[in-house]
This record gives sequence, structure tokens and C-alpha cells, in this order.
Amino acid sequence: MQQNRLLSSTNIIIAITIIIYIIQINLPNGSLWLGLNIYFFINKLYYQLVSTMFAHGGIEHIAMNMIVLWQFGNMIEYAIGKKRFLIIYFIGGILTSLGTLAYMYSFSQWSNVVGASGAISVLLGYYALKVPQERKAMIIWVVLISFAPLLLGVPVAWYSHLIGFVIGWIMGYFI
Repeated sequence: MQQNRLLSSTNIIIAITIIIYIIQINLPNGSLWLGLNIYFFINKLYYQLVSTMFAHGGIEHIAMNMIVLWQFGNMIEYAIGKKRFLIIYFIGGILTSLGTLAYMYSFSQWSNVVGASGAISVLLGYYALKVPQERKAMIIWVVLISFAPLLLGVPVAWYSHLIGFVIGWIMGYFI
């Protein structure tokens, strides 16, 4: 049983994310190539819908996201199974990327969005719907990770977090 938990989908995603981050920081303009930005449209970089979930803005950013993913991802995966977990994480993450692009396009607020936090927020939204006694804590958590960094002057794609949370909530009705 312990070996299965080490080989959980969550832990494999964490390992892949770390490997892709190492590649990202060693590529010229790696953040722009792997992040989600206006080049999605200009250069038709459609892979950015997925690659943005693996790219990160620095060691602190990836560390924080991977700790949260490890904590919640493993718990949720263990409760719902690998297949449903992977569907929620990746389909929800791609939908969050599309929602983020729509937000940036609609408000002409282009930036380079990187990080797993949109997909992680999908998991938190799903969890909040499925576990009502934890709902308030999940909502507070998403609000904190979305807006507290802004108060400290740290740029964060707060809209991506909120979009992901709502997508996860909606996916919870169907998955």
C-alpha cells in the first residue's frame, strides 16, 4: 500500500513539474514559451494550455504549489481514484487555461501566467463541493492565495485561481 502511495498520480505530476521547471529555467525565454500568454494566439502555441500547469515563476512558487498539490492532491486522489483525479486535474486545468485566456483577452490584461495553482484550485473547488464541512476552509484558502500576495506586491493571476475553483466546483456535479 505504501508503494502505491509513492507512485500516486499526484506524486508523478509533482516529479514531472519539477523536471519541466528545470527545463524551463534552462531554456532561453523558457517562461514565455511554457507560460500562458499572448503568444498562444500570435504564434499558435496551443500546447501552452497544458505547459502553463508545469511552468513556475521561481523556486518559492513551485515549492508552495507542490506542497499544496502534495497535500490535497494525494488526499483527493486516494478518495476518488487515479482516473477521476487525472480527469479533474488535467481537464479542469485546461479549462482553467481557456478561462484565463478569455479573461486576459476580454480585459486586454495580458501577462505571462505560469503555475499549477489554477489546476490545484480546480481540485479545491471539487473538494469544496464534495465535502461540505470543509467548504468554508477551501473558499478562504482560495481567496487567501488569490489576494494576499497582491497585498504584498507579489503579482499573482488571482483570476486563474477563482476560475479554477469554479470549474472544479462545476466538475464536481458531473464527475
